[in-house]
Amino acid sequence: MGAAAQLLAVACGIALAAIPAAYLCIAVFAVRRRPRGGAPGPAQWPAVTVLKPLCGAEFATYECLRSFCRQDFPCFEIVFGVQDPADAAVEIVQRLIREYPRCPIRVVVDRRQHGSNRKVGNLINMMAAARHDHLVIADSDILVAPDYLRRIVAPLLDPAVGIVTCAYRGLAEAGLPSLLGSLFVNDWFLPSVRIAALFGSRRFAFGATIALRRDALAAIGGFAAVADRLADDYALGELTRRLGLRTVLSAVEVETVIEERRLRDLLRHELRWLRTIRAVRPLGYALSVVTFGVPVAALGALLSGIAPAALACTGIAAGARLVLHWRVRGRGAPPWDWLALPLGDLLSFALWCWGFAARRVQWRDDRYLVTGDGSVQQYEDSTR
Repeated sequence: MGAAAQLLAVACGIALAAIPAAYLCIAVFAVRRRPRGGAPGPAQWPAVTVLKPLCGAEFATYECLRSFCRQDFPCFEIVFGVQDPADAAVEIVQRLIREYPRCPIRVVVDRRQHGSNRKVGNLINMMAAARHDHLVIADSDILVAPDYLRRIVAPLLDPAVGIVTCAYRGLAEAGLPSLLGSLFVNDWFLPSVRIAALFGSRRFAFGATIALRRDALAAIGGFAAVADRLADDYALGELTRRLGLRTVLSAVEVETVIEERRLRDLLRHELRWLRTIRAVRPLGYALSVVTFGVPVAALGALLSGIAPAALACTGIAAGARLVLHWRVRGRGAPPWDWLALPLGDLLSFALWCWGFAARRVQWRDDRYLVTGDGSVQQYEDSTR
């Protein structure tokens, strides 16, 4: 290697170590900041329909759905939807109907499918049962506080707002795969959202919560407009922004229960997520390499030939990474949580690299090919 090439490698290595270190330092600051809370609530709240598409039941499904029945909100209803009458979630909903007789709860059972995205097909079926014009869509594995609806719905009272969404934290249920999944959510996803918001970006919407008005939904063509989109949440945000409406990131943070107990299931879940991001935002996905902190900084140090400046940046990255985890998890993190950090970081970076390898994803028992606009085409796996 010539002297010029060696100098270039050293410079590139130092930069590759410095940028992730700077990112992690900003992340430490960003996770401490929350979007400002909304103005005080109105004298009269609008009536709200909560849409909960369901498919199957997990260990925490009852507690998650129950948290929506305990809302401190004047007038709301919950519409649950399944596409299979024998779905295990139906029994849980029937239990909630018995336990909360004053909470208007209905179940829509409809086998019809509208497009490739089964969740959106379920939502299309459920809309016929929605009585109110303010809609809140939330995934089935989300735990919320009693003031959730008040804080989510309040920004929608501004007619300039199209979508209200919120970030979420991962709650590990049991086992190493679940713990690694929670690290991916808490230590990679959450800081990236907070940093994007810190710098003014609102190009997001998350399935954990999407609140919007019926008129805005109708103006973009209803749920049918995203029936073939794998990232239906992201697409809803994009379509409403094209109408000139704002996306609001709520100060609310909900919890999502990470219940993957097998490493294979975790890998499929995270690959589906990463490959979907790559499909809808290819440049942003490539540039997100800097968000994988310590592994990338270490690669930079190696590229630089272990230059002192690169080593120093890697050390800063490692220190900031520990502080970030402490900020996210707090003092109550068990020892194994800290011990899993190197494995979690390496796994997340490896999956990001793997995300470039193909456009195929698996969602439950369905296999899809993700196209350039985020639409999906179902395909059969010939190896089965």
